Amino acid sequence: MNKATEKTNQQFDSVFVSPMRSYTLAALDYYEQLVSAQIDAARAYSDMTISQARTWLDVKDADSFKKAMESQQKAATDLMERMKGDSEKVTSISQSFMQESQKKAEEVTKKAADTAKH
Repeated sequence: MNKATEKTNQQFDSVFVSPMRSYTLAALDYYEQLVSAQIDAARAYSDMTISQARTWLDVKDADSFKKAMESQQKAATDLMERMKGDSEKVTSISQSFMQESQKKAEEVTKKAADTAKH
């Protein structure tokens, strides 16, 4: 009876517990990467905004106004590029997670089928 119980426990671990633990680790890694990317983006956007605000505080005449406007245009271009890069990064992180999840699901399905045969 002990051997049967041990085999059942091993099968349960192999088919359910181990895959769930593996998936949970992958999900935690995904969320950690996603939150890190979001925090980095928020910090960069905040820095850009503060920098632009400081630029406008330096406006004292027509020439400094012109420089502030030029700086504003460059900041807008930089922001759009940063947002594009951040979007691509999040998409890449999400795609990697989806592919890894799909692979793990296929492995679990195969293990379950193999276990059912035995």
